[in-house]
Amino acid sequence: MTPVSGVMGEDSLVPRARSRLPVVCTGGLGLLTLLFAWLLDSDKFIERTGMIAFCITVERFIHSMCLFAEEWLFHSKQRYHGRINEIFQACFRGHVILGMCAIFLMLKLQWSFSEEQWSTMALMCAVYLLLKCLGVLGPCPVEISEICEMKKMNVAHGLAWSFYIGYLKFVLPDLQNKVSQYSSTRGKLSSPRLHILLPLNAKVPSKPEEDDTNVVFHENLPELERDTAGVRKRSYKNSVYKITQNNEAFSCVLEYATPLLTLYQMSHESSAGFGERERKQQVLLFYRTLSQILESSLECRSRYRLVLLNDEHTGDPHYLSREIIQHLKQQDGEIHMDPIQEPPNEVHPVPEEGPIGNINGALCANFPEDPVSSNPTLMFSQPQSLRSEPVETTDHFNQPNARRWD
Repeated sequence: MTPVSGVMGEDSLVPRARSRLPVVCTGGLGLLTLLFAWLLDSDKFIERTGMIAFCITVERFIHSMCLFAEEWLFHSKQRYHGRINEIFQACFRGHVILGMCAIFLMLKLQWSFSEEQWSTMALMCAVYLLLKCLGVLGPCPVEISEICEMKKMNVAHGLAWSFYIGYLKFVLPDLQNKVSQYSSTRGKLSSPRLHILLPLNAKVPSKPEEDDTNVVFHENLPELERDTAGVRKRSYKNSVYKITQNNEAFSCVLEYATPLLTLYQMSHESSAGFGERERKQQVLLFYRTLSQILESSLECRSRYRLVLLNDEHTGDPHYLSREIIQHLKQQDGEIHMDPIQEPPNEVHPVPEEGPIGNINGALCANFPEDPVSSNPTLMFSQPQSLRSEPVETTDHFNQPNARRWD
């Protein structure tokens, strides 16, 4: 069971990645429209299709030329270091270049249009360029959001990666050792994982007690020190909290996701252009991105718990403790995979010298050690019929952990 499985219905809150449904629908409707146009006038279908393709290609090429002029005249040195090929690749897409090559080939083969057709194509290009200039043909907000998510250009993506690279990547692998040190002297925790709290409104208090009096600070785990970005022995530490509810006491390591402070403060800065609605969307994207990053990390997997907190709980003063306890109880039914322990190295006795050593050597040569008497191993029997029942044998020289199924 993954540690991001929620108890407050995250599936209904966290946005999923967008599917290819708009592309499929657009393609299907386009094919139906082509079929309808062919049924109306099949004689001039190919000619009109060529005219429209010609117009679209020229329109996109002219627009790309305008973009190229802007980048070359005003941004060549600052953005592209004077490299014309990079400017060209940024302004012209591959299908536009291929389309223009096809047009030149058509003109070379003396593909001609009438004056009425040339007039129609010129009018179509003019209308397209004017609509493009006015922003009518620009992408809608959904398309912009999809592009940002696909290209990982959202604020949430950068904050999630920064939180992982600059903190969780080295704190989570060391957390098990810190918890073990704490448990040996202070008692066992209810969960060895780090519980990361993510409120949807991005409002992060300095102390959890400010939101819920049932959550009380207990003490800090042993510190982790490392040299980071020129700072010698920078200290990283996590805090243990006691959570009580209905005469039940729990203890765990928890903290708020500090990058959410950035989102909250950005929403209060007019220059950031970041409203409350955008803030909530970025929090949900932060949750999804961080969970994907941590699940793909072998060092951090199963060492954390993301707790998504709803912002519509103003009437419940103990909402925080209730959510944390539900997550702790949910972890009781999960299966924890302990790391594989390497068997200890066998210590071979030093051979004795003299007649006694010669006798022992002869005995070992004639009666070698039975390999079954070593550490238990997994053994497979020969393939048998499915109707035969397994029979347990215990002929491994009184080794209770070694069993073979005949």
